[in-house]
Amino acid sequence: MDLYPLRFEPVYKEKIWGGTKLKEVFNRKLPNNKIGESWEVTAHPNGTSIVSNGDFKGKKITSLIEEYPEEMLGSKVKYDVKRRFPLLVKFLDANDKLSVQVHPDDDYAQRVEGEPGKTEMWYIIDAKVGTKLIYGLKPGTTRDEFARAIRNGTLERYLNEVEVKRGDILFIPAGTIHAIGEGILLAEIQQNSDITYRVYDWNRPGKDGKPRPLHIDKALDIINFNQETIKAKSKPLIFKGDSYTRYFLAACPYFVTEKLDIRGSYSLSPTGERFYVIIALDGEGRLLHRSSSYKLAPGTTFFLPAALDRVTIEGQSEFLVTYIPAGKREIINRLAKLGFSEKNTMELAGITHWEF
Repeated sequence: MDLYPLRFEPVYKEKIWGGTKLKEVFNRKLPNNKIGESWEVTAHPNGTSIVSNGDFKGKKITSLIEEYPEEMLGSKVKYDVKRRFPLLVKFLDANDKLSVQVHPDDDYAQRVEGEPGKTEMWYIIDAKVGTKLIYGLKPGTTRDEFARAIRNGTLERYLNEVEVKRGDILFIPAGTIHAIGEGILLAEIQQNSDITYRVYDWNRPGKDGKPRPLHIDKALDIINFNQETIKAKSKPLIFKGDSYTRYFLAACPYFVTEKLDIRGSYSLSPTGERFYVIIALDGEGRLLHRSSSYKLAPGTTFFLPAALDRVTIEGQSEFLVTYIPAGKREIINRLAKLGFSEKNTMELAGITHWEF
């Protein structure tokens, strides 16, 4: 049976800070009024995507990967069952602010939790005017000061606040303290991990009326206290084609994310090398593969298996594309062909976090 562009049932996560933005912005039918996360593409023990269209409807993504590993993922994507599928793609609706938290890197996460670490990026889809989030610590904050502030209830004075708006890009490497602010809807692309260490939860009760657990000792182990400069929001590299504008948002060992704004057509050719995930943000378009046509409306997410030969998107549409890179040099070379110097490329969010 041939593979085709796959859509999945969203995996909704109720959160004390969740809301109804997914209904208001994307016309979703939600199970309740406290939905904080919608896992769009996931192969994690805490939530697994199930196909919602075509011949494979009702089948888990994990089953398809086991049955068609290279056809689903591609020759340039390494698949280790122990490390799982490499990505987790979400929408987050912060009707209230999230806890102040941090995620571990691969080494710590594998050693302590037995799963991958969590480096992630955010694309702000919607935000109340003047809303802020937390990204990193104020320069010069030491581990001892931070630990003492937690004990004394004065942590907020050490947190770096950033005002955000629609279209902002934030790359959050493992070890970075962060918290999403009230009134923000965003798309999150991250490693396939669900590890979060909370250090502060605004003194609010959880769903059961009791404070949610904190993970202070583990957080202190992994927080990066050596960030010399806080540069939360990133600028994309922009390439203008005849009928589209291509924005390179982030590139790191775990994922590359672009945004496309098309007024006509744009094609992707997995050709056996890698899969792509498309996340529609605005406008209306059609995704065409062979003789089939799929509606690309805001809030829809498609998984394009690596075995697909060519997929064309037509219309007036704005969407994210994310995929797994084969290496840093591949990204540098790809951007060089579009006229970007290596110096330009090294300004791309995430590129300096490459260790190989």
